[in-house]
Amino acid sequence: MRSEDIYDAKMYSKRSMEIVRGQGARLWDTTGKEYVDMGASIGVMNVGHCNEYVIQAIQEQTRRLMYIYSIFYNDQRAELLEKLAEISPQSLQRSFLCNSGTEAVEAAIKFARAYTKKKEIIAAMQAFHGKTLGALSATWDAKYKTLFEPLVPGFKHVVFGDIASLHQSISRNTAAVLLEPIQGEAGVRIPSNSYLQQVRELCNENDALLILDEVQTGFGRTGEMWACQHFGVDPDIMCVAKSIAGGFPMGAMITRDDICVLPQASHSSTFGGSPLACAAALASIRYIEEKKLCQRAGELGNYFLRQLNEIKSERIREVRGKGLLIGVEMREHIKPLLLQLAERGVLAISSGKTILRFLPPLVIEKEQIDFTVNQLVDLIEHG
Repeated sequence: MRSEDIYDAKMYSKRSMEIVRGQGARLWDTTGKEYVDMGASIGVMNVGHCNEYVIQAIQEQTRRLMYIYSIFYNDQRAELLEKLAEISPQSLQRSFLCNSGTEAVEAAIKFARAYTKKKEIIAAMQAFHGKTLGALSATWDAKYKTLFEPLVPGFKHVVFGDIASLHQSISRNTAAVLLEPIQGEAGVRIPSNSYLQQVRELCNENDALLILDEVQTGFGRTGEMWACQHFGVDPDIMCVAKSIAGGFPMGAMITRDDICVLPQASHSSTFGGSPLACAAALASIRYIEEKKLCQRAGELGNYFLRQLNEIKSERIREVRGKGLLIGVEMREHIKPLLLQLAERGVLAISSGKTILRFLPPLVIEKEQIDFTVNQLVDLIEHG
């Protein structure tokens, strides 16, 4: 840990433990202490730490070919592109492969502007889409943005979940509306069942594209492969990443065939679509499908929510969630609570200053959920 403090660029607020091993929904530090992972590294480890399918795929592919640039055809890349088309909303058949969710959002912005020949992008207040300049322009929180201004022009923000707010802002000058189907960093904000359908209609009326950022909500997190499935809405562009490759860095922008109008080489990603990343992603998706993790996330999420809603305390303002994307909004700052949970063997994460966020691996067991709830109850009642 001392070397990280000396040589790291200091971009992260470190926790005191040094994590050196993981398996499923469990983590261990250098002292051998075990933790229940209730953050999954901000929703990355949907298939669990050291997933057997992913390990085997990486080992086998490493012996064959680790990297080849995308100007060459590759069997793993071809198979993954076909798989993404198969599992994505029906009209989304082409993917741009990259390395992160931020890169996927950057690509989506470029593709939308090129296709529509319009510049304006509408995003939502409280949204988080990444920290590179284009994605940051769509992100809401000023604490991420002010230091780097001026940002990319042409971005507006509306109230998430309020169709009247969007109606006032959208126009024939709008290239795209960019939304998370469920806002994660904002504290697990779930819109009404009709909101995204109304957004879809407004986009159609104004010849604007609908871009859905499924970076955190995708690959089974909410109980469906994609959160947009809960709302019966297909986007024109979908951004995915985080859990796509079982912990291996990867992202993708998935879109319709007709939207792919950028001139060749006008956008690229050196390591995007590497055979190794593609092999890891194929293994992760296969595990999600074979082990029915979408269904599992829905069932365990409902169980988790019931357990949390049974906690009777004035310290809790609200519990909300979809699948295994769950927020517990407190009436107090939660940093002390996060530290106390860690001392008791539960690693949760925050959404702002007052919201506990639970995003465990989808392979988590009921006993681990019960342990987490019991620790939280004890701390709320006696901590």
